[in-house]
Amino acid sequence: MSFPQFAFNNVRRGARTYMAFFLSSAFMVMIFFSYSVFMYHPGVTSIEMGENSAAGMMIASYIVFIFAFFFVMYSISAFLKLRNQEFGILMILGARPGQINRLIMLENMLIGLLSIVTGMAAGMLLSKLFLLLSTKAMGIDNLPFYWPVKALVTTSTAFIALFLANSVFTLLFIRKNQVLELLKGSVKPKKEPKVSWLLSILGLALLTAGAYFIWTPLSPLSLLSAAVTGIPGTYFFYSQLSVLGMRLLKISRKRVWRGTNLLWISEMSYKIKDNARMLFLVTVVTSLACMAAGFLLSVSQSNRTGYMNSPFGIIYTIYDRGAAAADTGRQKILSTLEQNGIKYTENKVNFIRSSIKDQRDKFKSVMLLPFSRFNQLAGQIESNALPALTDGEAVLMLNPRYRDVKFDSGQTVSLPAPNEQKLALKQVQTPEAMPFGQYTAPVLIVSDGYYEQAAAAADRSNLMEYYLYNIPDWGDAPPKAGEPETVISSELETWSRNWNSANDNWDTLISTSAGDYMASKQGTSMLSFIGIFIALIFSLSSASFLYFKLHAELNADMKMYHSLSKIGLSVREMSAAATRQIALLFYIPILVAAVQTLVVIRPVLYQISIRNVTMPVLVTAAAFLAVQTVYFIIVRSRYIHSLKKMMV
Repeated sequence: MSFPQFAFNNVRRGARTYMAFFLSSAFMVMIFFSYSVFMYHPGVTSIEMGENSAAGMMIASYIVFIFAFFFVMYSISAFLKLRNQEFGILMILGARPGQINRLIMLENMLIGLLSIVTGMAAGMLLSKLFLLLSTKAMGIDNLPFYWPVKALVTTSTAFIALFLANSVFTLLFIRKNQVLELLKGSVKPKKEPKVSWLLSILGLALLTAGAYFIWTPLSPLSLLSAAVTGIPGTYFFYSQLSVLGMRLLKISRKRVWRGTNLLWISEMSYKIKDNARMLFLVTVVTSLACMAAGFLLSVSQSNRTGYMNSPFGIIYTIYDRGAAAADTGRQKILSTLEQNGIKYTENKVNFIRSSIKDQRDKFKSVMLLPFSRFNQLAGQIESNALPALTDGEAVLMLNPRYRDVKFDSGQTVSLPAPNEQKLALKQVQTPEAMPFGQYTAPVLIVSDGYYEQAAAAADRSNLMEYYLYNIPDWGDAPPKAGEPETVISSELETWSRNWNSANDNWDTLISTSAGDYMASKQGTSMLSFIGIFIALIFSLSSASFLYFKLHAELNADMKMYHSLSKIGLSVREMSAAATRQIALLFYIPILVAAVQTLVVIRPVLYQISIRNVTMPVLVTAAAFLAVQTVYFIIVRSRYIHSLKKMMV
């Protein structure tokens, strides 16, 4: 038997061990290849959003490749540790270190090449479907199928280099060990897991510090501090705090001695301690995937809510009320709506730009609106009519996007003009969406008398005119590409930009709720499409880690349960104890990742004025839980099946 045949037989005999690793690697190759097919498509640069989408795919492929590098390195090093005894026997039989290195290299490259070929073959089969789905999800023109030579070369070169580099790097693990140490392998008796109170307190302090930093005002420094403290804190959670928790479970003898609790609680202390690094890795990977998915889901939901609560489909803003060209845009809107047979209601509103001092004596921009005009619009913006205001009273309508602007009812605010007027805030309202445009400043509703005084004293540049178009046929449901609402909105916004640019006049602007919605949707759709596949890679890799660790411990568990069956442990009791252990390993990282995601993502989204965070995060965690449950059922079934063979 030649040396390559010997390596091939080793891989074939260990197929069950390598299967999860092989499938995960092939899946990563497939996703990387699919992204490359899109990036190198000859037609991608000629379509709108094509270059941006290709750039997004490129960044995603880098993420996949970097993650694949660490995943392969961790998996190969773990496989080598499992085979220490086998290498020790080979050395006793006369194998030189160089031959063992060659054997390891051949085996790794064999698995790597199989993964690359399988991944690219699957990618080729699915490339047409991938192009169709990607263009559909991103809302761009269809890309026809082509022969992806560049993608094939890039993917094969990148992953051959990846497996080669990892194979060389991991040889360092075997070269440092002596024969006797190798022969002991994984059969060395385990020491009882110990807990360091100092490290436990340090872990708790790091987690607390991470939560504190993430709740401070968002900045690169606060995010870096949260990562530097939170990630090590997560590791100490598994290596110290979780073992401490298992110790505390043992305090109650009544609970420990009930049924098979003693069996699984005692064994879990060893498993959690032994698998601390793996559980930590799975938790970090799952947390990143949950955070990315939760973020995108929250932004998408906020965009949908903002659109559904926008009462005006078209807003024409004239920043200089006396601008000579102001009527041009209005005529364009009216003619477009009438040509398309769209029913509408036009509302003209005159605002005055001003400012008020907040609680920290900082000026905040506001727009003054007369009380009578607000009450005329109340029915259209789904607001209650206001009671009469005196010249010293006002009602403030805050924009939910600007959470840093904080005022309370009863507070007195001062305006610089006219005459440093002080007004008592009779009400402070925060609607779901700002009815006068999602980026407009807060609106201060004042009495008609005070408004007239302010208008007389204001500069011309502070007098703004809004034309708000309520269109009954629009707004019942989020628009889709190609619908009249989307087409007309896009036409008007494009016309406005082109007209302003051609005349070098930016005193007017047409904005539409459908245009804002579609622009935000296109951005999040691309990220969501890319993120789904990365999240799938993370999820599959996590399951691969867990499967491998359980498989590595299977022989030891089989011996233990065989001995216990001799003294009366039934198959049902064995199954219950083993199921609890596997369930804890699978579900603890999901639980910790969900908590971490809620802690991290909430303040980040609050900074961009997205308040509805809990539900999107729970939906994301539930999706990961469902996928993980499928892996759990498969792994548990195979694991219990193997253990049953050893029961007497």
